[in-house]
Amino acid sequence: MTGAPVRTLLLWCPDWPVLAAEIVDGVPATGPVAVLHANRVIACSERARAEGVRRGLRKREAQGRCPQLTVVDHDPGRDARAFEPVVAAVEEVAVGVEVVRPGACALAARGPSRYLGGEEAAAERIVEHVAQTCAVESQVGIADGVFAAGLAARGGRIVPPGGSPEFLASRPVEALGRPALADLLRRLGVRTLGDFAGLPAGDVLARFGFDGALAHRLAAGRDHRPLAVRQPPADLTVTAGYDEPIDRVDAAAFAARVLAEQLHERLAAYGLACTRLGIEAVTAHGQELHRVWRHDGLLTATAIADRVRWQLDGWLSGSTGRDGARPARPTAGIIRLRLVPDGVLAQAGLQPGLWGETGAERERAHRALSRVQGILGPEAVVTAVLGGGRSPADQVRLVPWGDERLPARSGGGARLGGGAPVPPWPGRLPPPAPAVVLPTPLLATVHDAAGAPVVISARLAVSAAPARLVVGTTAPGRGPGTGRPAEIVGWAGPWPVEERWWAPAEARRRARFQVCLADGAALLLAVEGGQWLVEAIYD
Repeated sequence: MTGAPVRTLLLWCPDWPVLAAEIVDGVPATGPVAVLHANRVIACSERARAEGVRRGLRKREAQGRCPQLTVVDHDPGRDARAFEPVVAAVEEVAVGVEVVRPGACALAARGPSRYLGGEEAAAERIVEHVAQTCAVESQVGIADGVFAAGLAARGGRIVPPGGSPEFLASRPVEALGRPALADLLRRLGVRTLGDFAGLPAGDVLARFGFDGALAHRLAAGRDHRPLAVRQPPADLTVTAGYDEPIDRVDAAAFAARVLAEQLHERLAAYGLACTRLGIEAVTAHGQELHRVWRHDGLLTATAIADRVRWQLDGWLSGSTGRDGARPARPTAGIIRLRLVPDGVLAQAGLQPGLWGETGAERERAHRALSRVQGILGPEAVVTAVLGGGRSPADQVRLVPWGDERLPARSGGGARLGGGAPVPPWPGRLPPPAPAVVLPTPLLATVHDAAGAPVVISARLAVSAAPARLVVGTTAPGRGPGTGRPAEIVGWAGPWPVEERWWAPAEARRRARFQVCLADGAALLLAVEGGQWLVEAIYD
């Protein structure tokens, strides 16, 4: 490990767990308050310290010293949430902030000291800005390295460059934040960081291990760990307000195009592209509307504009769905529109084709299909997606072109065509899948060798082996004709299915069979309510 420690500015908020409890839960920090973890005090307010409460005390002993003590349980999530506005306020003055822990954050002192007129001026400016923005008192320490800066912040000191070893020398070994090591050092007669730093590094490593060697470097002021600065999240959302509420589809389409171009330009400035788009609208009556559009690929400016237009059309006109139901329209026009890139990735984030780029043919097809969608709507161009289900009809779902091609129901199990995993549905047919799934099942009858109808009992017992099949309507493609008996040379099943038994009006109980006919045709049959049906045809 080589190199000089980085000149570091550290902002510290005293008694932060107590302040976080006041900010989030409303516990008054001006009173006697103690934050407990594992039945011991880890932080307390100034008034509680005046009553004799100290860190490390057990709950009963702390309450004995201060009967009016308000006890709060330790919540790291609460501390982190409450500290986020403080970090954001520091980032408004200087960039490159590292959150050391809730209540303390550090940054390189060189930048703010240069453009704010020195280290002291930078410290005053940051403390003042945090106080004005967040109403939180804080202290700043500046030294060589994060460890020394943290101890300097306890007294609001600025340690001169190169003076960190001297500054640390008089500090007790407990300042290392390692209670077990500090207790052992004291029993060995090493009481200060200067005494510890004076020990040979090799002996420290042999006696105390790797963690002891790291503590030895800190005690000697050789903390040069680079700051793990966080990158402030970029605000990629775009918002537009309208004095006249938008209640017509043509006006909404124009607003969508303008806002989509702004969003695309903002994303392009960061080298990003959108794959999931959130559309938010607020009406004049305060009604809030929200919808998320997913896309299997990168959304261009035109694609963003189309999806915003489709969504606004659906909200303002209440487009009729497939079931004939028309959703309720907003009670007033839209006065604010907001686009949120809910999912983004780098422009080059999509995997190219096997031999390089995706290909001009695919791009032309994508543009053509997107153009058709732009004219006729998103449901005008659909593609099939395989998913889970028991019957062949349930395993295929039609999704609009460009939408995310995910199965409707996910789970572990086999994969269809190397794609998404298909759940092991009870009662699901074994492979292979039928080639033709009939949109309307055909009525049929099945007889045994003696000419008697084959029936299935409630316990799924087959009355006799199926021998002949008669289909009431001619099947499309290959298959038996109307009223013509066909000999069954092989069959498998039954595969029982009992669905939605908890809803009597929707309950269905079926049993499926695979049969092979003498002419080479293979069919998927189902028995429901004593009636035989032809559901699908195999190749």
